[in-house]
Amino acid sequence: MGVDRATLELSLKNLAAAEPAVAAALAQVGYPEPRIRERGYRTLLRTIVGQQVSVAAAASVWNKLSAHLGEDVPPEALLASSFDDLRGCGLSRQKQGYARSLCELVVAGTLDFDDLPADDEEAIARLVQVKGIGRWSAEIYLLFAEGRADIWPAGDLGVQAGLQRIFALDERPDEKQARAMAENWRPHRGAMAIFTWHCYDNPAL
Repeated sequence: MGVDRATLELSLKNLAAAEPAVAAALAQVGYPEPRIRERGYRTLLRTIVGQQVSVAAAASVWNKLSAHLGEDVPPEALLASSFDDLRGCGLSRQKQGYARSLCELVVAGTLDFDDLPADDEEAIARLVQVKGIGRWSAEIYLLFAEGRADIWPAGDLGVQAGLQRIFALDERPDEKQARAMAENWRPHRGAMAIFTWHCYDNPAL
């Protein structure tokens, strides 16, 4: 499961004690809500379904997939489905390729969501074997579904924009700058990422 409320708040208290700007932002916007997703293959499949479409469109596709394949959306059932069946559920040719890549790795046992490497970078390397899953998607999975507390998606535009607001920077930091800024925030970078999203475009800040 993802980073729970108690862990999130404790991490942010530690960060606020070390960073006056974080303390000031926390006083203005309060603690963010936890972001928790189901652990396992379905969460990564939902990530693929949701790429480059609205939340409503993604939900519609997922509902059709669940109706067609069964509520658990077993990978074997997806692999056994025809192109036209999956197209009828709303999956484009490209997304079908990504979904099949994920399902093939799961069925073969190459990707076991119950036994991902404990090392974050090794776990990311395992997840990006899936076609269509890049570093950002892998990081979000590890943060939200596994609750890995030190994940830092420095390439996320919301994280970068949140940092700009919290620290009153003249420009939005790029990925390299965001990664460097966060070195002192280990092992609480996951909580800081969630806080940057909370601060991004928050009218109270």
